[in-house]
Amino acid sequence: MIGDQKTAGEKRAAFRRKLADGGLMRFPGAFAPLVAMLVEQAGFDGIYISGAGIAAEKGLPDIGLTSQQEVASRAHHISHVSELPAIVDIDTGFGDAMNAARTVSILDELGLAGCHMEDQLDPKRCGHLDNKTLIAIPDMCRKLRAAAEAKRDSNFLLIARTDARGPEGLESAIERAKAYADSGADMIFPEALETEAEFEAFRRAIDLPLLANMTEFGKSPLLNGDQLQALGFNIAIYPMTLMRLALKAIDDGLATLKRDGGQPALVEHMWTRSRLYEALDYAAYNQFDQDIYNFKLDAKD
Repeated sequence: MIGDQKTAGEKRAAFRRKLADGGLMRFPGAFAPLVAMLVEQAGFDGIYISGAGIAAEKGLPDIGLTSQQEVASRAHHISHVSELPAIVDIDTGFGDAMNAARTVSILDELGLAGCHMEDQLDPKRCGHLDNKTLIAIPDMCRKLRAAAEAKRDSNFLLIARTDARGPEGLESAIERAKAYADSGADMIFPEALETEAEFEAFRRAIDLPLLANMTEFGKSPLLNGDQLQALGFNIAIYPMTLMRLALKAIDDGLATLKRDGGQPALVEHMWTRSRLYEALDYAAYNQFDQDIYNFKLDAKD
């Protein structure tokens, strides 16, 4: 509701305190502001903003075609409607070390709680596809150092993602993660681990908090919260889960509408108008409007 949200600093500070507790936090992917509101209303710990989701929403594949401005703007729209912390995917940082620093500075200013940057070379690929190529370790470390220096709020979470498991193997991914930890990363995101044992190996090797990507149809096993908690991971993201659910419903609805020539068979599968208004907190906006409309200045003596 207008005027009663936590500040960005308050959200980040609360997020850092919860992260320090050592438990697992779960961040479903939100592809629109209303979805972020639903994530909060469902009782989750935070909001994840997927680069693949932003690209798909624009009708583009996840190969680095979105711009810094497009990602920052969409992340701001999605994150500002909720009091939950929001983490956004910034792909490779949109350029060299200077560009990575500017990206973090913009996101910090826009109120995001954190971001992750990966060690691929452009054109990048989805983390669970083959034939990825990686940036040299010293170059990635320079980008991370620059990004860390650009933070205005020390609570902004800079996450280093390594995609090395596929092209270079698990040991290389761990060595890269150690170098990234020494270069200013606050958290490590090992992408596309292939077994539960590999998750366990990463936890043994890395002292920083760890992020697990529980994306469907990828290379990693879909571990549940209890399993990830036991493995010592700190954040689990579900990047495209909600978008995939929504698109399947849309696909099915379009097929029915085309077949039947109308929507009566679909109504029972829809949100009602009242459910939408409930999610949007329409009543609070209406009360806010009435309070302002009925405001009167005190008569002067």
